Amino acid sequence: MMLDAELFVLAGFGLFLAVLFKVGAPGKLIGALDARSNRISNELAEAEKLRSEAEALLASFEKKRAEAEAEAAAIVASARAEADMMAAESRKRLEEFVARGEKQIRDKIAQAEASAIAEVRSAAADTASRVAEAVLRGGVNGGKDFVADGIRELRSLTAH
Repeated sequence: MMLDAELFVLAGFGLFLAVLFKVGAPGKLIGALDARSNRISNELAEAEKLRSEAEALLASFEKKRAEAEAEAAAIVASARAEADMMAAESRKRLEEFVARGEKQIRDKIAQAEASAIAEVRSAAADTASRVAEAVLRGGVNGGKDFVADGIRELRSLTAH
């Protein structure tokens, strides 16, 4: 009896497969699998396209970043060069200013020396002329020490 039951199951399964083949189930199954395979292939192609676009965009941004860094470095270098140039120019101007100040001071000192020498010469000439006048008026042997008097008078004039 078991053989009869197994025979019926086999016959029923065969009939089921025959109906499926008659309806076209294998073709539909293969078509559905092919459609799914095509859809997956299309999605993979789209993903690959998006990946390559993203890589291109990343490369573009990296290039722009590198250009911006280079430009920033150039700006910094230019600013440093300009600052160095301004510092050198400022040092030069300061040195010129100091040199002019020193020259003015030296000129004033020389002028003051010349003025003092002129005053001393003038005082000496005045004293000499007074001594000469006194000598001519009173004679050389008038009992006075004309040299000591002249020195005292010269000291009194230069003290003022």
